[in-house]
Amino acid sequence: MPSSKNTLEAIRYDRSNGVLEVLDQLLLPLDHVYISVHNVDQAWTVIRNMNVRGAPAIAIVACLGLAIEIKGLLFQDKAANLDMQATVDDIKNKLSFLETSRPTAVNLKKSCDAIRGLLTNSSGKLLGEILLSIEEYAFQLFQDDFNVNKAIGKCGANAILDVPQEGSEAKSSVCVLTHCNTGSLATAGFGTALGVIRTLHELGKLERAYCTETRPYNQGARLTAYELLFEKIPSTLICDNMVGALMQTKPLSAVIVGADRVVANGDTANKIGTYQLAILAKHHGVPFFVASPISTIDLSLRNGKQIPIEERNPVEMKICGCPMRACVPPAGKEIFFIV
Repeated sequence: MPSSKNTLEAIRYDRSNGVLEVLDQLLLPLDHVYISVHNVDQAWTVIRNMNVRGAPAIAIVACLGLAIEIKGLLFQDKAANLDMQATVDDIKNKLSFLETSRPTAVNLKKSCDAIRGLLTNSSGKLLGEILLSIEEYAFQLFQDDFNVNKAIGKCGANAILDVPQEGSEAKSSVCVLTHCNTGSLATAGFGTALGVIRTLHELGKLERAYCTETRPYNQGARLTAYELLFEKIPSTLICDNMVGALMQTKPLSAVIVGADRVVANGDTANKIGTYQLAILAKHHGVPFFVASPISTIDLSLRNGKQIPIEERNPVEMKICGCPMRACVPPAGKEIFFIV
């Protein structure tokens, strides 16, 4: 399984036994609990509820959830007795359903479209062969994401180190800022933007990584800070509204974030709050980088205004305790979360 030494695993998949588990990120950092996913419905639920999140991880869990159902048919040797067209139509319906779980991240749609392509180009194949090709695609998606993240980490680290600072051609060490969570918890392992930070640390070139709380769900405070501490990377957690003061007082070499979708003109959709960071970075002359795999690029859209933006239930801002648990207060009693 994809993994990196000393990193957290957001997704565990035992291909031989058809077992899929996702780390419940609603409970981090206090509890380390895995949720078993046995079918598409459960995959949709853990994605929608944000038990698992991060554009690459969402696509992987959705496809593996479908693969679990398919492996059930293959293990039980039911494929030979199923109606071809009815089964294909059922899979297409499941793909459409999965796409409704989190609409902003394009990785999910691209992966579902790739599976639709396997169904469309299935002329002359037995149903069992078609099902196996889908399961193989899902597994390969899981495997490839880790390797892509390692490459992003290397390229991103080199790009940041190559940016001159105050007339210097090279930096002995850098300070960087990141937003939300883009590490092993958001991917198959290693991460995108946080993978770049991890690579800088491995190279001995990272002085300090700063991460924001990332309201309203606190992915930075609960997840990124947790990952950085877990891997003993020098880091500091700051409030979302401290970024301007940080840039004014502390020389930063770069801001680096991930992305849910990058469109044809370069516009990027990422976690709420990224826009403010970009403006502040421009004002203070801090280079701003977006780290994402090719699967996050959507050339079908001309600009960012065409990106579908997910809007969450406002009750998630009206709860007491950890907002990620998304508990619904009793009818008529709104309990506000105050810090």
